[in-house]
Amino acid sequence: SNASDALDKIRHLALTNREAFDTKPEYKIYIKSDDITNTITIRDTGVGMTKNDLINSLGTIAKSGTKEFIEQLAEGTSDNNLIGQFGVGFYSAFLVAETVTVTTKHNEDEQYIWSSDGSAESSFTIVKDPRGNTLGRGTEIILHLKEGDDIVGYLKTETLEKLIRKYSEFVHFDIMLWETHNVTRTIEVEPEEKKDEETTNDETNDENVEVTEEKKVETKEISEEVSEWKLINNEAPIWTKNPKKSI
Repeated sequence: SNASDALDKIRHLALTNREAFDTKPEYKIYIKSDDITNTITIRDTGVGMTKNDLINSLGTIAKSGTKEFIEQLAEGTSDNNLIGQFGVGFYSAFLVAETVTVTTKHNEDEQYIWSSDGSAESSFTIVKDPRGNTLGRGTEIILHLKEGDDIVGYLKTETLEKLIRKYSEFVHFDIMLWETHNVTRTIEVEPEEKKDEETTNDETNDENVEVTEEKKVETKEISEEVSEWKLINNEAPIWTKNPKKSI
């Protein structure tokens, strides 16, 4: 929900400032699991956070900045349907993660890295990202998962897809999941060389006679592992559907 909030914010800002959007011209959420590093990464191309935002928002439990944003827009006519206001807050991530790392880039600040193990409300670090601007704009959250079969299960793509489909009903931005699967394709193979005795027989033929043979194309099927982004929430938001067609 926080990622959806951030995308709503940059979409609103882009209405009056196109350059704010052009730093990363897309509205998307990306989710990727890694069973080697035991992590889940969630990245959005939203408004991002400044260093002060990291201190004021992530430094306080269950505060995502949504309330303040709505107050700023109270006099306007923009869409304020920011679902994060109904959430339990950013720190719910520590229910499954030992450590949470947040990398973020706001148009008006440098790219920073925030990290915490959730042991205390004020226990976190913030440093300028030595890699520079790798995000363009937006926020990337890496959950370093706790040990345990019940938690490691979240690394499975199938589990993540089910959760996304279940809880993304009110998210109207594309949610992309990194998926690895096997595909079968057909390839051509080199034909086997003729046996020596066939060559010997050919030598007895009249040298003046040209022999032409059709080359047969031999093929075989192989299985390959392919990884790619898959759009998960491809269903239209419920409020955009025609009520008459839903009956």
